[in-house]
Amino acid sequence: MTAKRVGMEVSIALSEAVKMANADCIAAYPITPQTHIVEHLSQLVADGELDAEFIPVESEHSALSVCAGTSAVGARTFTATSSQGLALMHEILFIVSAMRLPIVMAVANRALSAPLSIWNDHSDVMASRDCGWIQIFTENGQEVFDQTLCAFRIAEDHRVLMPTIINLDGFTLSHVVESLYVLSQELVDKFLPPYKPLYVLHPDRPLTMGAFGVPEIYAEAKKAQEVALRNSYPVILEVWKEWGELTGRPYHPIEAYRMEGAKIALLTMGSFGEIAMGAVDRMQDEGIPVGLLKLRLWRPFPFEEIRQSVQGLETLVVMDRAISFGGIGGPVCSEIKSALYQQPKRPKVFSFIAGLGGRDVPPEQFEEMVQQALKMKRKRPVEEFTMIGIRE
Repeated sequence: MTAKRVGMEVSIALSEAVKMANADCIAAYPITPQTHIVEHLSQLVADGELDAEFIPVESEHSALSVCAGTSAVGARTFTATSSQGLALMHEILFIVSAMRLPIVMAVANRALSAPLSIWNDHSDVMASRDCGWIQIFTENGQEVFDQTLCAFRIAEDHRVLMPTIINLDGFTLSHVVESLYVLSQELVDKFLPPYKPLYVLHPDRPLTMGAFGVPEIYAEAKKAQEVALRNSYPVILEVWKEWGELTGRPYHPIEAYRMEGAKIALLTMGSFGEIAMGAVDRMQDEGIPVGLLKLRLWRPFPFEEIRQSVQGLETLVVMDRAISFGGIGGPVCSEIKSALYQQPKRPKVFSFIAGLGGRDVPPEQFEEMVQQALKMKRKRPVEEFTMIGIRE
């Protein structure tokens, strides 16, 4: 058998994917709701099921610093974090991407303090959206398992060599038990060969990484980094296509649901896409021509796919789970508006913010977003964004 259907907590499924990837080193610090991922990995290492170094550290800043070192010497490296932990890593995020170290990191998305919250939204990763990492969002446990393996393959490709974040909604996804297919080790080994680093730190072959950059070279270094991140895009598509041929589960930067004939569309990221699907079904039953777009690839941003996916739409409703304070409202909506700005025919785009700090967003609220957007189309002026579910 090449795959086995199991019921498994999503965090454990992610850890099993890291084990099947034969990671060489895991450095991590526990933080809710990421902890189950690295707890399970530490157990796998302690029990001899994974031949790897597990390095407990004193903080998330230290965790990613250790990962930078292990990746630089050629080890397949993994870590995981969440919320304030990702914020504490912030300094090292930029160093890792600029040094082109192909670390894979899971982020169990959680609201940033204050007030203190352990529940899910996307404020943590949106605060790090410009850190230079490839960033992928997942919708369910199967996607988490699949994308973890794809992430190693993408990050380590010599045409890419970029660190990669796998985003999974904290608690909403990380702590639930779902049915998913776990591949055989033989199939994983066929898809993900042993890591062969292009450059390594070694005393016998001295080289420099991340050296001092004077003004005469700094801009060129940043330009090269930007080009490298954008050039990862076709490789991502290639890997997802190969994964689809291997498993029957192809992935795309944007997934469409019931978009045939749609004049209105919702756009979501993360696990709320499945709830939005139910809302779309109900609205279509009522004769409302609404579909759903699910944004999977956040960085590099899929500009052309966005433009193609909204053709024929009159209204686009973008749901963010984070606020760009003092700005346009939702960071995802800001990107969408920017991507469509110069298009001669584009839908009216409306920004809605919901689900902050783990607030539930039932199907009825997705329907409310659509209804409010249709009303706002006829109003002037229109607010930059609308928060859904706020108590008066």
